[in-house]
Amino acid sequence: MGQCGITSSKTVLVFLNLIFWAAAGILCYVGAYVFITYDDYDHFFEDVYTLIPAVVIIAVGALLFIIGLIGCCATVRESHCGLTTFVVILLLVFVTEVAVVVLGYVYRAKVEDEVNSSIKKVYDEYSGTNSNAQSRAIDYVQRQLHCCGIHSYSDWKFTRWYEESKNNSVPISCCKTNVASCTGSLTRPEDLYQEGCEALVVKKLKEIMMYVIWTALTFAAIQMLGMLCAFVVLCRRSRDPAYELLITGGTYA
Repeated sequence: MGQCGITSSKTVLVFLNLIFWAAAGILCYVGAYVFITYDDYDHFFEDVYTLIPAVVIIAVGALLFIIGLIGCCATVRESHCGLTTFVVILLLVFVTEVAVVVLGYVYRAKVEDEVNSSIKKVYDEYSGTNSNAQSRAIDYVQRQLHCCGIHSYSDWKFTRWYEESKNNSVPISCCKTNVASCTGSLTRPEDLYQEGCEALVVKKLKEIMMYVIWTALTFAAIQMLGMLCAFVVLCRRSRDPAYELLITGGTYA
C-alpha cells in the first residue's frame, strides 16, 4: 500500500511539473499582457507601483521553468536533496504568489482614485496632434472603449483644445465606427459615443488586475498540490526501510 502511495504521488508530481512548465509560459504571457495594456493607459494613473504585481508574476513565471526542471529530475531520480530543494523553492514561490494576490487587491482598490485624479489633466493637455502623447492616449482610449469625454461628450466643451479650435466639435475618435460621415460636430450628438471614458478606463484597469489575481490564485493552488505530493514521497521514503533498500539496491541484514 505504501509503495502504491509513493508511485501515485510520483506520477502526480511528474505531471504537475509538466503543468509548471506550461504555467510558466502562461504567467509570463499574463505579465507581458498587463505591461502592454497598461502602457496604453499609463497617462491615466501616476503610481508606477501599480505594475509591481505584473513584474512579480513575470519573475515567478521564469522561476517556474527552473522549478519544473528541478522537480522532474528529483522525482525521477528520487533524490531526497532534490525533492527537498524543490519543496523549499515551491514554498517560496507560493508565498510570492500570495503576495501578488494581496498587492493585486491593494492596487485594484487604488485604480479608481488614480484615474480620477489624473484624467482631467490628461484631457486638458490634449492637442489633437499625433506627436502629443496625451492626444494619442485619449484617441486610443476613446476608439478602443467606445467612449467620449470624461463623463460624456459634453466635457470636451470645457477643454483648452475645444476653446482653441472654435469649431463646435469633439475629436474624430469620439465618432461611432458605424457612422462614416461623422465629423465630430456637436450638432449631431447621435453620431458620437455617449458614455464617458473615466468609468470605462477604471473598469478596464480593474479587469486587468483581476486577471493577475486569478492567475496567481490558480497556480498557487496547483503548487500546494505539488508540495503535498513531494512531502508524501519524502515522508514515505524516510519511514519505509524496505522501500529505501529497494531504491538503493541493498538487502536486509
